[in-house]
Amino acid sequence: MSKPKIATTSLAGCFGCHMSLLDIDERILELAELVEFHKSPINDIKSFSAQCAVGLIEGGCCNEENVEVLRAFRSNCDVLISVGDCAIMGGIPAMRNMIPLEECLQEAFVDGPTVHNPTRAIPNDVEIPLLLDKVYPCHEVVKIDYHLPGCPPPADTLWEALVALLNNKPISLPYDLIKYD
Repeated sequence: MSKPKIATTSLAGCFGCHMSLLDIDERILELAELVEFHKSPINDIKSFSAQCAVGLIEGGCCNEENVEVLRAFRSNCDVLISVGDCAIMGGIPAMRNMIPLEECLQEAFVDGPTVHNPTRAIPNDVEIPLLLDKVYPCHEVVKIDYHLPGCPPPADTLWEALVALLNNKPISLPYDLIKYD
């Protein structure tokens, strides 16, 4: 019998949630016995070739490419989980939501105190994904089945959620795995 497949990705995030997944320490070997990592930076597989049981999404959507990746995950994963505050609320990248996009670009590429840009041009190349008007949490773009809060969520939170899902049990996390004080 084949193992269930898990896919992971990082959108507009910092890879901290992937690091938290790796922080399950020796349990990563148990997880590897339970699942096959499919499309993920963990194994560097870049495209879907099969349906996945679970998709873990880190980061929000700040550009067209993030939206495309998120929609592909929704299409190819039975269960989709927003992992961390950036995926759930936009996180630090969403701080730009209070400033018009043109002002952000002007500060980043022209007027910033450490910018050296004699042409004063804002990059505009077809290879650079088009920025969205704001950073969107994942659930505003596609249906998300579960949210695991934190920056990043603790390794034990990820472990407990994955083990529950893989054993066809509801995710029921104790308070100490979702509190932050």
